[in-house]
Amino acid sequence: MYEDVHVSPMLIGIEKEAFDDRNFIYELKLDGIRVLVYIENGHVDIRNKRGDKLLYKFPELEDMYKQIKQDCILDGELYCFGNGQIDFFELQKRSLLKDKFKIMMASKQHPASFTAFDILYVKEKSLLKTPLLKRKRILSKNVVENHQISISRYVEEQGKALFQLTTQKHLEGIVAKRKDSLYSCGKRTKDWIKCKNMMDEDFVIVGYIRKDKNMVSLVLAQYDDKELLYKGHVTLGVSLSYLQKHSNKTNVCPFPSVPNGNEDAVWISPYLVGCVKFMQHTKNGGMRQPVFKGFREDKTPEECRVYKK
Repeated sequence: MYEDVHVSPMLIGIEKEAFDDRNFIYELKLDGIRVLVYIENGHVDIRNKRGDKLLYKFPELEDMYKQIKQDCILDGELYCFGNGQIDFFELQKRSLLKDKFKIMMASKQHPASFTAFDILYVKEKSLLKTPLLKRKRILSKNVVENHQISISRYVEEQGKALFQLTTQKHLEGIVAKRKDSLYSCGKRTKDWIKCKNMMDEDFVIVGYIRKDKNMVSLVLAQYDDKELLYKGHVTLGVSLSYLQKHSNKTNVCPFPSVPNGNEDAVWISPYLVGCVKFMQHTKNGGMRQPVFKGFREDKTPEECRVYKK
């Protein structure tokens, strides 16, 4: 039924400070991987934003269809817990596993969960042109929650209060969504707005610089239209082998001229995507106290764009 259905996740359009507006609802922003979940004829198919199938990496979710009343396509967040909190690092480690035995062990040590915040199809019926709040009501009637799957809760009007709560609990932030918004596949619109505590962004990794004590500094970039803009460096942690295995060296610098401090860089093809968290942007466009969160197999380089605030 869904083999011929071509959908992709609707994207957050802008980022701004928390606000109150009666025309919006407000949800917690989860620090996981955005996925679409296809439930059909007693089978589960989980795909990231690039369309890659993920169920084989998270086999503990193969029975999730038992919690769904009617075949459907769900939009939501996949995540793992560590020390009682959502842990992106554990999720990232699991998403990079290839060995079946290690995948099975990880599924028992750090099992994944899924939170649905939208529903795109029920049986053959498309809900893409259905207003958000009505989709929410349909979603709540179609999902029976358990330890593996839950439904995203939301509040109305009190965006600032919810954001303040996320600050106190050291959570990532909130997402504001216009109540009457339709579902625009693959598009960024101002109908969905993120408000975050600790900032993080996705970058194209275009090179690296070897440092002392076997340390490596990644060279970062983002797209502005079709041009890659230099966005600074971040120190790589324990994933050097992944970088070497999945990158191709090139002699071509992707920028019009080599940025200062990058004279010794090893340039690689702009295929890999990494996520960096930081305190704030600096005046020259860099980042204050950047920390490398991990590689993102669920993101394409073209998605790494300079945010228009």
